[in-house]
Amino acid sequence: MLTISNLHAETAGKAILKGLSLTINAGEIHAIMGPNGAGKSTLGYTLAGRPGYEVTDGSVTFLGEDLLEKAPHERAAAGLFLGFQYPVEIPGVSNVQFLRTALNAQRRLRGQAELSGGEFLKVARAQADALGLNMDMLKRPVNVGFSGGEKKRNEMVQMGIIDPRLAILDETDSGLDIDALRTVGDGINRIMRAPDKAVLLITHYQRLLDYVKPDFVHVLADGRIVRSGGAELALELEREGYAETVREQAA
Repeated sequence: MLTISNLHAETAGKAILKGLSLTINAGEIHAIMGPNGAGKSTLGYTLAGRPGYEVTDGSVTFLGEDLLEKAPHERAAAGLFLGFQYPVEIPGVSNVQFLRTALNAQRRLRGQAELSGGEFLKVARAQADALGLNMDMLKRPVNVGFSGGEKKRNEMVQMGIIDPRLAILDETDSGLDIDALRTVGDGINRIMRAPDKAVLLITHYQRLLDYVKPDFVHVLADGRIVRSGGAELALELEREGYAETVREQAA
């Protein structure tokens, strides 16, 4: 589904990714872990096409096509979804308006018919109910006045409505209490654990991986993946930290 080869990227003139390579197949869940400043968020932003993140070398193919040639909205329409560590507030724009506009824009690019207001509300209500988000909250401005947990559940509702092929989730567990963490984890599994989908989880901690079991865990340090393993690697990192792994790879 996704092949990243020797990816180099910089922001504000500073090199962040320094030869990162990774392959994600359909049906797989990968977790990226690593110390602060390693380049985890930069990887997500670069794949999504966020302005200010420039690729200087390497290649990325997504579903057999060159991802880097596509504009951000084209990447989204192709099936890529980026979940933010800190979802932004958009005053004056209701969730319903925002999501229906986003979904129908993607459907147009895919050559699909747009959903009517009634059709969209049926989809939105089903996703909101599944994540314990009151439908009234979808009528409020995007994330305005939402708690941290409500913002993350709202983002899972967005993901359920958009229904991407690949979800890149940047520290989705940040700021969540135990109950909200379980709800969000269940949402990821329900929406994205499928033979034709894949997930790239960016996280500092094991706790989200208790609910969303990864097939592979990778350690990112100084812009490169320095170690990979199975789900047990996350438990080792939780016990021992990153320092020893980073030191061994640098030796």
